[in-house]
Amino acid sequence: MKKILLVDDNEQDRTLYKRFLRPQEGEERLEIYEASSGEEALALFEQVQPDCVLLDHNLQDTTGLALLESLQRVGPQRNLCAVMITGGGSETLAVRALNTGALDYLVKQQFDRELLVKTVRHAIEKNEWRQYQTTYHQELQVANQRLRDSLAELTETRRLLHEKNTQLQAASSEVEARNQQLSAMNQQLARTNADLDNFVYAASHDLRQPVNNLRGLFDELQETVTFANPADAQLMQFVDKSLHALTTTITDLATVVQENRLPTTQATEPVAVADLAAEVLAALRPQVVADQADIQLDFSELPEVPYVRSTLRTVLLNLVANALKYRHPDRPPRVLLRTHRLAGQAVLDVQDNGLGLDLAHHGKELFQLFRRFHPQAAEGTGVGLFLVNRLVQAQGGRIEVESEAGQGTRFRVYLGPVA
Repeated sequence: MKKILLVDDNEQDRTLYKRFLRPQEGEERLEIYEASSGEEALALFEQVQPDCVLLDHNLQDTTGLALLESLQRVGPQRNLCAVMITGGGSETLAVRALNTGALDYLVKQQFDRELLVKTVRHAIEKNEWRQYQTTYHQELQVANQRLRDSLAELTETRRLLHEKNTQLQAASSEVEARNQQLSAMNQQLARTNADLDNFVYAASHDLRQPVNNLRGLFDELQETVTFANPADAQLMQFVDKSLHALTTTITDLATVVQENRLPTTQATEPVAVADLAAEVLAALRPQVVADQADIQLDFSELPEVPYVRSTLRTVLLNLVANALKYRHPDRPPRVLLRTHRLAGQAVLDVQDNGLGLDLAHHGKELFQLFRRFHPQAAEGTGVGLFLVNRLVQAQGGRIEVESEAGQGTRFRVYLGPVA
C-alpha cells in the first residue's frame, strides 16, 4: 500500500484531494497522511517516509519550493517523489518546481479526480524506475570495479604462482631427502618403542615373583614376630604399604604395556552400554555400597555404540573407579553416566561431585603417566587416566575435561572419529 503525504494549509482542499484519491473498484488503496504546515510536513516525512508528496506551493509558514528543498536535505534527492500544486497561470513557478526536484505539477482548480490519480501514480512509478536505474548503475559500477580488481589480482596471482612453482621445484629434492630421513627416524623410533615396551613388560613380569616372595616372607614375619617397641610395629606398617604400592605399580605397568601390545585394529561390535555399565558396577559394588554412592544412568539417547567392548569396559571402569576413589569427604559420591551424540560423534559422559581439579594448574599434566593430584585422598599409581587416554586415542577419539576444585569433574569421552 502506497503512502501519500498531503501538504496544504487549506482543509477544504485537503478534503477534496483525499476524496479524489479514494480508490475505486480495482484500484490499489492509498494510505493518506496530512500536514497543514511546512514544519508538520517535515516531521511527518521523516516519520512515515511517504511514496509521494502532494505539495501546495502557498503555505502559511513557507513556500512549496522552500519546503521541497528542505525535503531533499532530509532524504536522498533521487528518492524524493513530489508533485507541486500551483496557482493558475503560473507556468514559471511550475518550471521552477520541476527544476527544484518535483516530478510533476498540477494547477489548482484545473484538474479532476482522474488527472490527480493519474499524475500521482505516474510520479510514483517514475520515481521507482529512477531508483531502480540508480541502483542498477551503482551495482554495474561496483561489478565493473570488481572485475578490474579481479583482473589485477589474477595477474598478480599468476606472477606469484610462477615464483612459487620455481621455489617448489627447487625445494622438492630437499623435501624428498628430508622425508627419507624422517622415515628412517620413524622406523628407528618404532623399534625403540617396541624394545622399551618389551623391556617394561619383561621387567614387570620378572619382578612379580620376587615381589610375591617378599610379600609371603613379610606376611610370615608379621605372624611370627612380636615387636615390643611401638616404633618397630609402625615401621612394619610402612613396609606393608610400600610392598602394596610396589605390587600395584608393577601390575599397572604390565596392564599399560599389555594394552599397547594388543593389535591396533581390534574388531568393533555394537556394545549395549547399559549391560556394560551393569558389569562395571558389579565389579565396583563393594566400593559403591561402602561409599553409599548414587550412580545415575542415562543411555536413552544412545543405548548402543560401535566399539571394542573390552576397551570400553576398561575406560568406563577406570573413570567410575576414580569418581568413587576421589570422592568429596563432606558428601556421598554422585556419579552420572550418560551417552549421547555431539557434533556427529558418540560421546560417553562421566560426571561426579568429588574433589575436582584446578585445570589451570594441572590440566596439561592430567593424562601423564604416574601423575597424581590427590595423594592424600586415596592410594593410587597415576596410571589409570594415562591408560584411558591412550585407549581412547587409539580408537580415533579424544577426551575433554571440565572440573572445578571442590565441586567435581566431568569427563566427556568422544568414542572414535566423527561419523
